Amino acid sequence: MTWDEWEQLKTEASQRRPAQMQLNQLSADASGGGGQPDLVVHDDELGRLGNMAYDLRERLHVDGDFARPSTFTASNDLFNDGLDMGSALLEVHDAWNTQLQTLNEACAHISNHLDYSRAQHAKDEAHVGTGMRNLDGQLMTVSRINDYFR
Repeated sequence: MTWDEWEQLKTEASQRRPAQMQLNQLSADASGGGGQPDLVVHDDELGRLGNMAYDLRERLHVDGDFARPSTFTASNDLFNDGLDMGSALLEVHDAWNTQLQTLNEACAHISNHLDYSRAQHAKDEAHVGTGMRNLDGQLMTVSRINDYFR
């Protein structure tokens, strides 16, 4: 595509529809959403999900590690007895530990992220509610904000 073709396409597009703001949502008459947001999450739901991720991590930490000591001992005993199965069992042991640690870290990441998201959202809401300023940069009180809506 040449520069002239690009300019012509831009001109045609601007003539068909003038530039305007477009919200990232479906209109009320569009199919699929009925004008409702696709995703709505409430603070208490985020809290429950974060707690579930934390509980899963704690259970994995205990229950997922249950067989590790006996597996390690068995692999050493088999290896010391001259059986190759001991080194193979140690590889299984190490692979399990790696996967378990990865899963534990993922659960911790989810829990921490949801906790952070809740806290940050609360801070943002407080800032919006108490931090509105007029054109002069002065902090607007609730009574001054109400004056704009009368």
